[in-house]
Amino acid sequence: MSTGGMINNGAQPKHEQLRHLLAGQIADRYSPGDPFPSERQLCQDHGLSRVTVRAAIGQLERDGLLSRVRGKGTYVAARTARSRLHLASFHDDMRRLGLAPTTVVLELESAVPPAGTLAALSVRSDQVCTRVRRLRLADGAPMSVDDAWYNGALAPDLAERDLSGSLYELLRAEYDLPIDSAEQTVAAREVDAVYGVLLGIPVRHPILEFDRISFSRGRPVEHSISRYRGDRYELFVELDDTQT
Repeated sequence: MSTGGMINNGAQPKHEQLRHLLAGQIADRYSPGDPFPSERQLCQDHGLSRVTVRAAIGQLERDGLLSRVRGKGTYVAARTARSRLHLASFHDDMRRLGLAPTTVVLELESAVPPAGTLAALSVRSDQVCTRVRRLRLADGAPMSVDDAWYNGALAPDLAERDLSGSLYELLRAEYDLPIDSAEQTVAAREVDAVYGVLLGIPVRHPILEFDRISFSRGRPVEHSISRYRGDRYELFVELDDTQT
């Protein structure tokens, strides 16, 4: 069925429009292992050039949504969210992958953070900050638990806001705090009983733990520890031979 009319000459490049459209179709219409239309068929369906279609398919493959098998064709990959190592909110990341993000707020408090977070946020030792612990889901399935502290001097009434959406968008729109840089470490861990229940996995199941300090114009805004299911989330990193 042709949906070429949905691709327009707007500000977003056509290959990005097509990638977004196809990601939604993969989520709604396909199951893992299903064959996917050929580049030629997609060109015909959407009235686009082979170069544009190939760019969109390549990105979907890098995102982990499609898998190309030499001599056989292109297939829908298993439902593992593959995120490029870049700066984005969970909501933006999941939508880019064609998954529907939802958030459940598990815990919300205003308190003085532990010493490590005080240092990470560069605030005084008696500074009250906002702690938000949230369960993040993609297409209704548990993906991660985020445990984050937010700088109380920069976002003093954050606990009174609706925190079920993108906090990065909230910080940008309501506090003029666009998150524009971050420092992050990633480690492989075994899940404990508490987080195992929240993520729906057995104790000692592998998880990825992200420890991130996020900044806005050089000011530390967020210190978070996010625990992702190792069987539903993977990272994609592009490397080149640039000499440093």
